[in-house]
Amino acid sequence: MSPTYDVIVIGLGGMGSAAAHHLSARGSRVLGLEKFGPVHSRGSSHGGSRITRQSYFEDPAYVPLLLRAYELYDRLERDTGRDIAALCGGVMLGRPDSRTVSGSRLSAEQWDLPHEMLDAKQIRRRFPTLTPGEDDVALYEARAGLVRPENTVAAHLQLATRNGADLHFEEPMTRWEPYRDGVRVHTAEDTYTAGQLVICPGAWAPELLTDLGVPFTIERQVMYWFQPSGGVAPYLPENHPIYIWEDVEGVQVYGFPAIDGPDLGAKVAFFRKGTPCTPETIERTVHDDEITAMAEQVGRLIPGLPGGFLKAATCMYSNTPDEHFVIARHPAHPGSVTVAAGFSGHGFKFVPVVGEILADLATDGATEHPIELFDPSRLAATPA
Repeated sequence: MSPTYDVIVIGLGGMGSAAAHHLSARGSRVLGLEKFGPVHSRGSSHGGSRITRQSYFEDPAYVPLLLRAYELYDRLERDTGRDIAALCGGVMLGRPDSRTVSGSRLSAEQWDLPHEMLDAKQIRRRFPTLTPGEDDVALYEARAGLVRPENTVAAHLQLATRNGADLHFEEPMTRWEPYRDGVRVHTAEDTYTAGQLVICPGAWAPELLTDLGVPFTIERQVMYWFQPSGGVAPYLPENHPIYIWEDVEGVQVYGFPAIDGPDLGAKVAFFRKGTPCTPETIERTVHDDEITAMAEQVGRLIPGLPGGFLKAATCMYSNTPDEHFVIARHPAHPGSVTVAAGFSGHGFKFVPVVGEILADLATDGATEHPIELFDPSRLAATPA
């Protein structure tokens, strides 16, 4: 049997790579097991960019975690020299009573975050690429921007390896069970033992966390890149912000400046307008009617953006019923198993602080970070 580890981390995407880094940085003997290769595009941690923001419309309870995530992203850039985050500013647009606007304003005011409220004329004057409706308003946050998912995962894997972690790719876990005072993990290659297990399953949560009793659902999402009709200059980060726009029917679209040069245009996507799937059945082909629907929707806010379709890519949301995360010690195995799942399409911006939390839970059994909102007992269909 292979050597005993302090912690085994299952899944080395966004959350798992961060957990492996933070655990190994504390001196833990870490084994990481990943189903695919490093920095793969089969799950949720890819696509070149993810929005980051602090005026959080989902719930003000997330703000302290975001503040810490910003600190850790800065540290990650310094420690690896990689391009991780860019704070180009962001606007949350819609009617004043929309969730996107009202929720963002609530968090900004509750946590005294710097922000501005703009009416439609002010939005158009400051950001000429945007054409909001006359009744639309926006919360502008200068500290909003984007993070690079592939670079973030690569950076965390780099640091974990530097710290001595054993990272095994193309070696998925087949099963695990309690073993003595810890766990035993089986793969097709070997059997490993450890005192602690951290499970970061992403879209494989329904398969790997069935005993948690949480009704996870998996959703196919599509990211699109369009070439602006008048060229990319007006859409560069110094001119064009990240944005989330909610229309009168509650449909949300989000997008980015042109951050990857003139040939890759600007990225845009629907937020929460996906279709149910599993990791095995997801349709990776993006169809013409989907491209047309995306171009028509974003064209209402940014007429010059969908000048020409460039490419599209799929990813997966792993959702909980209330769209809040699950981060906790496993209620059936509180002494040895920690879980992080159900990030519901808005988790990547939290990656470094989630890694810190998972290291806390695995090594100390508790964390000082506020994670009460993420207790799986709120969702469990059956007692654990």
